[in-house]
Amino acid sequence: MSLNVLITGHNGYLGSVMAPRFLAAGHRVTGLDTGYFAECTLVEDRSRVPAIPKDLRELSPGDLEGFDAVVHLAALSNDPIGNLNDDWTDQINHRASARLAELARAAGVGRFLFSSSCIMYGAADAAVVDEESPLDPRTCYARSKVLAERAIARLATDDFSPVFLRNGTVYGLSPRMRFDTVLNNLVGSAVATGKVLVLSDGKPWRPVVHVEDVADAFLAALEAPRERLHNQAINTGADSANHQILDLARMVVQIVPGCTLECLARPGADQRTYRTSFSRIARLLPDFRLRWPPREGIARLAEEFRRLGLDERAFTDPRFTRLRWLAHLRETGRLDGDLRWGEAADRVPAGMARDA
Repeated sequence: MSLNVLITGHNGYLGSVMAPRFLAAGHRVTGLDTGYFAECTLVEDRSRVPAIPKDLRELSPGDLEGFDAVVHLAALSNDPIGNLNDDWTDQINHRASARLAELARAAGVGRFLFSSSCIMYGAADAAVVDEESPLDPRTCYARSKVLAERAIARLATDDFSPVFLRNGTVYGLSPRMRFDTVLNNLVGSAVATGKVLVLSDGKPWRPVVHVEDVADAFLAALEAPRERLHNQAINTGADSANHQILDLARMVVQIVPGCTLECLARPGADQRTYRTSFSRIARLLPDFRLRWPPREGIARLAEEFRRLGLDERAFTDPRFTRLRWLAHLRETGRLDGDLRWGEAADRVPAGMARDA
């Protein structure tokens, strides 16, 4: 059955992969994006969907009318950004997300898929964490995801069904690329500079998952029977994708010819570690399988970077590090002190107008 789906953050790293995937599956897609990262393109974005070019904090009830489902990806999307200004992160990731869910429920939207994160497990003491493990959010970003999940879960009814997909550490090529996630950084550095740099001691665990596999998981959740997933948190990935960072770095060295491994073990490096169980997604979405296990995903990503001619200049371009790009937009006066577009900003459109 074809559903009418609103994807928030459709012009982001994950959204620009997910929107075409949903279209290919036969669903009708509208995007909603304020356009922070519309210029951050490494490869052409061939997907053109009707779009609402709007800040998540400025939505009105009419924006949610007529949709069967909302897939909520829009967020300040990593910990360095979250730590830059706690209020921005709370406004957008927590409060605006809760309000979006309230508006969706009032508009009669039946399903609400929330893009959450395994990062909320923090520096887990348990050998393996699952969806029932205590949450230990260590950053403002992680706390905002916890608070948003709790606020949205309270809105669940027989007619409004939220699901919380806690993504592993995402990697892979996207039209709106990021080099500030661990595996994208390791592979990008290997191809562009010939060096694989590990800033920590390499011991932390990360559950890595390819961006296309995340898109497939969201599609599977959208199409699954509502009662199977209703108001549940689901770790998104697979048990086989849990790896220590040093092991991932060694895979990259094995796969990318001529690169060398450097372990810098800098004081203060990120030591959060969480080895994650994905038994729930295997049970609830039995047809979901990783198409790209880490070794195969690394090889594919390295080949894509080589084909693109990725060099150090592109690898260090501010457009592909979210914190640096937002800082650039603020320093040039395009965004104000509240991360809103200035009146005279040369704003790149977020897509076609909704009724185009």
